[in-house]
Amino acid sequence: MTETFDKPEIRTPENLVYSKTKVLTDNVLSYCPGCGHGTAHRLVAEVIDEMGIQNDTIGVAPVGCSVLAYNFFDIDMQQAAHGRAPALATAIKRLYPGKFVFTYQGDGDLAAIGTAETIHACNRGENIVIIFINNGIYGMTGGQMAPTTLPGMPTSTSPYGRDTHIMGNPLKMTEIVATLPGTYMVTRQAVHTPAAVRKAKKAIRMAFENQKLDKGVSFVEIVSNCNSGWKLSPVKANEWMVNNMFPFYQLGDIKMNGELVK
Repeated sequence: MTETFDKPEIRTPENLVYSKTKVLTDNVLSYCPGCGHGTAHRLVAEVIDEMGIQNDTIGVAPVGCSVLAYNFFDIDMQQAAHGRAPALATAIKRLYPGKFVFTYQGDGDLAAIGTAETIHACNRGENIVIIFINNGIYGMTGGQMAPTTLPGMPTSTSPYGRDTHIMGNPLKMTEIVATLPGTYMVTRQAVHTPAAVRKAKKAIRMAFENQKLDKGVSFVEIVSNCNSGWKLSPVKANEWMVNNMFPFYQLGDIKMNGELVK
C-alpha cells in the first residue's frame, strides 16, 4: 500500500503570518541552540526593518559571543576591540549624527574590560543605543566567572561558586548607568517567553526611536541564559534563569525619559 501525504500549505501574502526580516542575512547563526542571542538579534533586526532605517543604521560588535554579529545583520557594521564598543559608537555617532548607532555587547565585554567605556559614554550622554546581553558568565571563552556572576554561582574559574568575600559582588550595570545624568532610558528585559519577547521588542524600538530626540544613551539589558556555560539543557537553563537570575536582576524599566522609575 502506497502511503500518501497532504501537500504543505503554501503561504501567500494574504495568509502570511510571519517571515524573516530582510535585515538578517541568510548566514546560519553561530550561537548555541537555546541561547537568547538569536532572539535578541531577530528583535533588533525587526525594529530596524519596521522603522525603515536599514540604510541609516550602524552597529558595533566587540569581542565575545557577539563578535560575528556583522555576519548576521545586513547593515553597516564595525567590529570594536574587546570592551571598546561604546567608545567606537561615540566616534561614529559624532561623525554621522544622522545615523542610528547601536552597540551589541555581552556582560564579559560591557561589564568587565569595557566598564570604563560604558560608564563614560553613559555619563557623557552619547546619543546611542546600547544592547547589553547578560548571562552571568563568559560564554565564548569557556564559562569563566564574569562581573555579573551571581553569588554562589559555579563557573569554570569558581567551581565551588562565587565567594563574594574573595571575589567581590556582582555588578548591576543597569542600575549603575541609570544613576548617570547622560542616560535617557534604562530598562532590563528578557527573551525566554513570547510575552517577554514582546516587551523586549517594545523596549528596543523605543530605544531606537529615542535617538531622534538626541537626549542621551538608551540602555537595554536583556537577561539571557548560557546553557552551554551553565552546563544545562536550554529548558533547564531557562528555569534556572527565572529562579536565580531574575530575583537578582529584576526585570522592568529603571529610567524613562531621563527620570528614575519609582
